Order: sequence, then C-alpha cells, then structure tokens
Amino acid sequence: MLLPVTLVLAAACGLINLWLGLRLVRGRMQGVMLGDGGKPEMLAGMRAHANFAEYAPFVLILTGLIELARGPSLWLWVLTVVFVIARIAHPIGIMRPAPNPLRATGAVGTWIVTAILAGWALTIAYQANSATAPSGPAIEMAPPQG
Repeated sequence: MLLPVTLVLAAACGLINLWLGLRLVRGRMQGVMLGDGGKPEMLAGMRAHANFAEYAPFVLILTGLIELARGPSLWLWVLTVVFVIARIAHPIGIMRPAPNPLRATGAVGTWIVTAILAGWALTIAYQANSATAPSGPAIEMAPPQG
C-alpha cells in the first residue's frame, strides 16, 4: 500500500536534513572539522540540525502508522505541511538573535503537531482495542461435576 502523505513528508524531511547539513559546510571548510570550534554560528547550526533529527523521526513514524491505519486524509496533509513549515522556520530563527519569533513558532508548531499525532495514534489504538475486545467473559466456567 502506498502512503502518499508519509512519502511526501519523508521527502521533505530528507531535503530539510540535507539543507541543514549543507549550512554547516561553510564552517567545516573554514577549518572547524569537529564540534563548533567555539563559533556561535556553528553551535547554532549544529543544534538546529540535531533538533530536527530529534523530532522528525517521531513525526514520520506517527504519520506512517496513522496513514496505514486510516489512509490519507486532509487533516494528515495539513499536519505534515505545518510540521514542514515549522521545521524550516526553527533553524532560520535559531541563527538569529533571541528572542526570535521564527524559532519559537517552529518549536511550538513542532510540539503541537507531535502532540496531535500522538493523540490521534492513541485514539486509533484505543478504538482498535475496543472493537476487538470480546463482549463476554474470556473463560467460561463449567458447573461443578458432582
């Protein structure tokens, strides 16, 4: 079964991950081969890249499982678009002086999407468990033989 929402999200995440890595190349070419070299812009770029790597897998997994269970839906598309926009806004904002609305919007958008997807997944699991639960007792008791 094709998972169009998950496939598009995975492609977008792949491109964002590549973009975040490429943003660090300039610093690497200037001699910072490992770590941040004491440069705040390298540290910010590394944190933006790591932060993406911390959240994207959970959103991808939740999206894929929800799509497998329920099929593609407009709401799943909307959530993935919000996630992609948030994950682009966050690293742009993290490179700017704090407080920064892009960074905050990216972080909060990511949290909201993750929370909604997690709640949706739990709801699907609960509904599936309720639908398959036996209606009567699991073990029938035989009357004592006497």
